Amino acid sequence: MARTQKSSLATTLKQNRPFVSLEQEVYLSILRTASELSYAVDQFFRPFDITPSQYNVLRILRGAGADGLCRNEISERMVTATPDMTRLLDRMEKAGWVTRERAEEDRRQVSTHITKSGMELLARLETPTRDFVTPLFTGATISDLKTVLKVNDQIRTKLS
Repeated sequence: MARTQKSSLATTLKQNRPFVSLEQEVYLSILRTASELSYAVDQFFRPFDITPSQYNVLRILRGAGADGLCRNEISERMVTATPDMTRLLDRMEKAGWVTRERAEEDRRQVSTHITKSGMELLARLETPTRDFVTPLFTGATISDLKTVLKVNDQIRTKLS
C-alpha cells in the first residue's frame, strides 16, 4: 500500500509520487544517508591526507597489536568493503604508516604492522574524529541510537 504523506527524503529526492512501501522508503533513506556520510567523511579526512579506508586499516592494525594481521584478516574487519587491499596497503607502506613482513616458515604469509608514524597519525586524528562524529547525532536519544543499531544489525544479519 502506498503512503500519502511526503517525507523529507521524498522532498530531498524531488520525488512527486509516494514510495511503494515504508520498507522502500527506509531502504532508500539508509542508502542516501550512507552516501552523504561517506562524502562528509571523505571531506573530513582530506586535509589529513588519508582516506577513510586507510584510517580504518590503521585502527584495525592498532587493535591487532604486535602480531599484525595478514591482508585477508584486515579485509574481513573493514567497515566498508575494499576491493584491492594489496594496493591500499602498498600506498600505506609508501606513506610510512605500515610495514609488511613475510613469514620465514611460509613465504606466502605476509603480516602487516602499524608503524610509529601510523600510530602518531591515529593519535592526531582521535580528537578531530570524535568532534566530527559526535555532533552528527545531536538530538538523538540513547534509545534512538540503540534502535538504529538494532535495526541495522537485523538488516545485516539477513544479508549475510
